[in-house]
Amino acid sequence: MMTIRDLTVQFGGVKALLSLDAVLDHPVCGLIGPNGAGKTTLVNVLSGLVQPRTGRIDVDGTDLLTLTPTQRVRFGLRRSFQTEQVVEDLDVWSNVLAVLDHVAHDRRNANAEVGRAIDYVGLVHVATTPGAQLNLFQRRMVEVAKALVGAPRLLLFDEPGAGLTEHEASHLRRALLGIKDFCGAQVLLIDHDVDLIKTTCTQTLVLDFGQRLALGPTNEVLADPAVRRAYLGAED
Repeated sequence: MMTIRDLTVQFGGVKALLSLDAVLDHPVCGLIGPNGAGKTTLVNVLSGLVQPRTGRIDVDGTDLLTLTPTQRVRFGLRRSFQTEQVVEDLDVWSNVLAVLDHVAHDRRNANAEVGRAIDYVGLVHVATTPGAQLNLFQRRMVEVAKALVGAPRLLLFDEPGAGLTEHEASHLRRALLGIKDFCGAQVLLIDHDVDLIKTTCTQTLVLDFGQRLALGPTNEVLADPAVRRAYLGAED
């Protein structure tokens, strides 16, 4: 569970986040909003790349903001980026295994843990394929597999569905929905694909101009007239 209290981020005279409060307590939560709403800023604060002016973020009872970025990774925070961070001259197996260099783990079971993650995302058949030879979908699933090793707690996925076919997005959806049972981690999904958010996230936070516009069950949030105006471009 993640609790955000009075979170404010300011860049010069611009407040990218303003007194944000939110409790995200579902296994898969969505984060949406128009461009410039503060989504990336929030993810950067969670990752430790941006320091807030005020506020507190608790994840499973731990004050995340007291930890360095490295400590957050060891704590169990994982993040994907819109551009996949796949090492092209390493195969899929080695890309996933490399994550364990940065977190505490049982070295005796490292290969089993990597194999389990690769199998979960459906990449066993390309486990020895170099990153440079993977297609877009496979690269995205490598990012998911990397997030699943080393006792993760909170996974931040930034636009993982962008550019995927309907079939590929369906595979991604199933993978995201099963993460809680697979390793116990909570997922925060940032994506412009409303269908992916609607069918994957049971709780969604909507930001607009750095403030909370809506938070609640995804279906209710997406039906909110204010959300439809700000994010979906709908009119009353």
